[in-house]
Amino acid sequence: MRARKFWAAASLGLLLIGTSGVARAQDFSTGTILSDTEIGATLQAYARPLLIAGGLQGDGVAINMVVDDTMNAFATQGNNIYFHTGLLLRARNSNEVIGVMAHEIGHIAGGHVIMVASDMAAPNVISILGTLLGVAAGIASGNPEVGMAVLMGGQRAAIGSFLSFSRGQESRADQFALKVLNDTHQSAKGLHDFFDRLSGEERLVTTNQDPYIRTHPLNRDRMASIEAAMQTSPYTNVPLDPELERQHKRLIAKLFAFLRPQITTLQRYPDSDKSIEGRYARAIAYYRRGQFDQALPLVDSLLIDAPKDPYFWQIKGDMQLSRSKVEDAIVAYREALKYLPDAPEILTSLAHASVESGNLEYAGEAQTALKHALAIDPENPGAWDMLARSYAQNNETGLSAYAAAERAILLGQFGDVARYSNQAEKLLQKDTPTWYRLQDIKVLAQNNLREMRGKRR
Repeated sequence: MRARKFWAAASLGLLLIGTSGVARAQDFSTGTILSDTEIGATLQAYARPLLIAGGLQGDGVAINMVVDDTMNAFATQGNNIYFHTGLLLRARNSNEVIGVMAHEIGHIAGGHVIMVASDMAAPNVISILGTLLGVAAGIASGNPEVGMAVLMGGQRAAIGSFLSFSRGQESRADQFALKVLNDTHQSAKGLHDFFDRLSGEERLVTTNQDPYIRTHPLNRDRMASIEAAMQTSPYTNVPLDPELERQHKRLIAKLFAFLRPQITTLQRYPDSDKSIEGRYARAIAYYRRGQFDQALPLVDSLLIDAPKDPYFWQIKGDMQLSRSKVEDAIVAYREALKYLPDAPEILTSLAHASVESGNLEYAGEAQTALKHALAIDPENPGAWDMLARSYAQNNETGLSAYAAAERAILLGQFGDVARYSNQAEKLLQKDTPTWYRLQDIKVLAQNNLREMRGKRR
């Protein structure tokens, strides 16, 4: 669902709260939707050539991550693809993720999600779509632990049924994947190897299967079709793209270190591992436990090797902000933005550090950063909240109330919308773009409240 994104997703990176002087690691429970600038960029790099080859817009499909140790990926209405973190972490190389992604894009290109919905009984569709909308509302409420936790238990089974495809649709998605892989000069070996590993699960009791088997039924004919295509493709044995593999290794290291216990990360990436991804994983593992004396030197060593890497500067800023070193955090975020100026997550983090500093000299920079972030991603309640705080610090009360109203409308807090809108309307100059936008927000909130009251009757 694109109209209302999973905008309050938990963000990798700034997970330690240092303003109280006490570092606290955040755990990402099953169902949490994860947001990360670097991993998101990697997944988009995988997707873009496939989308273009398939006749879709290069940025027209959103690739999302869901915390779940099982292997699954699925497409939903609104051109969204969701990858379980279990699939990403168990992928042996970038080509496997790309193969699965090509298949899921095939479902979107074929309109299979919409077709499945239209084939189901109307009450069932309403129920399941309502569940998915409820998921969005849970995340938007600011409690990312709610996330997609409804995928567990009976709800997981219901949505699994909703997302399952017929064998004909699976075959057509396979053929789409094979074509776009061939057109982009990539091997279908990753898709084959992924399916081959899962094929042994088909005879398992349903509760023991990875959900990919349940939502994407496999059969021998499909595997034979993929194998036949591989025999005729000139790209079956092309080597893995070294740049995509480099990004894949970093993706795995970062995701593993954020999601697994520290001891497990340090076993997988021991001190003897001097690679970029090894040091990156250890830095994150120490960071999660608030062990900054071990985390920061590792990040500094990475920056010596790659002084223009925005993601190393970003995580250094996150670490410094987490330990209340806001001035150092601001410096790090500024460096990150030199090399990645259009990253909403980093722009919002810079503003966060500026607001936390309490230094009014940073107010202009913070507001500029937040306006830039919101121009790219206007449905980001965190950025609106930070903008409201920045305006309040600068005694711009009307604009602060307006920004708070924008945040409230995104989160569905319609009572707060009315309150903040009334405050803002008394203080803002009439007939300005902001004043007209405020009128739109008020009408939208009133319509939603009216609709909610009607449903209660």
